[in-house]
Amino acid sequence: MAANKALALPEELVSELFNKVNGHSSLAALAAQKPVPFNGEKEFVFSMEGEAAIVGEGAAKPASEAKFEPIVIRPLKFVYQARITDEFINSADEARIGYLRAFADGFAKKIARGFDIAAMHGLNPRDKSAVTSLATNNFDGVITNTVTYDATKPDENLDAAVQAIVANECNVNGLILSAAFCAAMAKIKVNGVVQYPEFRFGGTPASFAGYRLSVNNTLTVKGTDDDAKTDHGIVGDFANAFRWGYSKNIPIEVIQYGDPDGAGRDLKQYNEVCLRSEAYIGWGILDKDAFALIQA
Repeated sequence: MAANKALALPEELVSELFNKVNGHSSLAALAAQKPVPFNGEKEFVFSMEGEAAIVGEGAAKPASEAKFEPIVIRPLKFVYQARITDEFINSADEARIGYLRAFADGFAKKIARGFDIAAMHGLNPRDKSAVTSLATNNFDGVITNTVTYDATKPDENLDAAVQAIVANECNVNGLILSAAFCAAMAKIKVNGVVQYPEFRFGGTPASFAGYRLSVNNTLTVKGTDDDAKTDHGIVGDFANAFRWGYSKNIPIEVIQYGDPDGAGRDLKQYNEVCLRSEAYIGWGILDKDAFALIQA
């Protein structure tokens, strides 16, 4: 086998990998997905201001304003690599597939978490530093509808967030909530009666109040900026106003020599190989008015 060889994942393994992403990424679970070409693509947002007019015979037709604005979705490269024993090199094909499936499972979880952290907060998942190119393409950076989180009134916070979106004449079809928010919901009682039993004992229901729900600890991730607020909820129209996708070719590179991950030890000396995989994921917030943040 060559020193560094890129292996194309089998078609069924790529599908399985990103099916697993849907199980770990709130944004992937709630939002529409389609393939994104390597050079990116444009999503056009068409809006029309004002209402239609009734015009009398011979009367002038009033002007209205329509906007046709492009949003460019460019895929970003997400990389994850890990060392394993060099028994991988000498294994039969069936055993190698086992390694690849195990690696793909872990890779899917890491990339899913990374996707959420980047799209929600505009951060590099690795070191939590702000990514300049994401300044205008993350929820914390562009959403202006905000509600201050109150752990004693989370249901009122949620209602306020929904109403802020409805006031913009937008739809709500999805909720992303933190574990702390769910725990606060579980504590609400009226006359000693628990109001939201579905959140009791760590419950994470798949829907609430008719909306799809995802509970995810990536919501409370904060960057290196100590002044950053902590998110406890993202509410909005994930089905229509947010798009994401991935480029399908995901190579796994098998590296046998050197110190490719900067760990300070030579692969050959320690009987290891390094598996490196990359995913290209792009996303775009098509309408900032269709979302609201609940923040502390």
